[in-house]
Amino acid sequence: MPDIALRLEGVSHTFHAGTPNEVRALDAVDLELYRGSFVVVLGGNGSGKSSLLGAIAGSLAISSGRVLIDGRDVTRWPAERRARSIGRVFQDPFMGTAPELTVAENLTVAARRGSSRGLRRALDPARRAVIRERVARLGMRLEDRLDTPIAGLSGGQRQALTVLMATMVRPSLLLLDEHTAALDTRSAEVVSRLTRETVAESGLTTLMVTHSMTQAVQFGDRVLVMHRGRVAYDLTDVRRRLAEADLLRLFDQLRWDDRLDESTAAMLGRAYV
Repeated sequence: MPDIALRLEGVSHTFHAGTPNEVRALDAVDLELYRGSFVVVLGGNGSGKSSLLGAIAGSLAISSGRVLIDGRDVTRWPAERRARSIGRVFQDPFMGTAPELTVAENLTVAARRGSSRGLRRALDPARRAVIRERVARLGMRLEDRLDTPIAGLSGGQRQALTVLMATMVRPSLLLLDEHTAALDTRSAEVVSRLTRETVAESGLTTLMVTHSMTQAVQFGDRVLVMHRGRVAYDLTDVRRRLAEADLLRLFDQLRWDDRLDESTAAMLGRAYV
């Protein structure tokens, strides 16, 4: 039986509960991720994609349900404690790094996750050599800029380094939150390549939120389509069975269902006037 890296049991969250602006962001979501799987999450704005990642990472407190990572119930763990098991890359290239620290120092901090060693002691010649080798593989010539403050790099360079930082210590779960959406085309291609190579090389369990149908088909071995805080579709064996056009048809169906719901509600409202 496959090993389960992540399990969500009835996870729910409501923004502005009990007010006229109440929004059900997550609605009793049940989900299992098998170890080593690459799962892509699609959905329109407000469908619950980012809320799902926040509930897993601990940055969004859930109102009900449970979150289990590696079989441990982490529901009440704060985000800082969960970060020992989770690598996360955000859409904004300037999140997830310390701008005043150098490239080498940022990567060293990432490599010390869960360690109490001091920064200077950790950044010894052996560690520096490892960092230089890993940075060189990006193909961005950043191995000669290890002493440059990371704030001085471009968004694409910084996001590529953030992917490295998130995986310096092999995480139980890698969360990617539209991590190429804010990049130019060339930088997005580089970060996408790095992501594929890193995930494949380490066999990482990955959950990636994206708006890109192309990425969904190319990256995922499983695609979740979220709608109104629920998993509307759970599609497996994606790379062999689905094309972008198939995913677009699913979204068209969801949009039609929404129109039907609104029409039915309006009709019922008129019937009781």
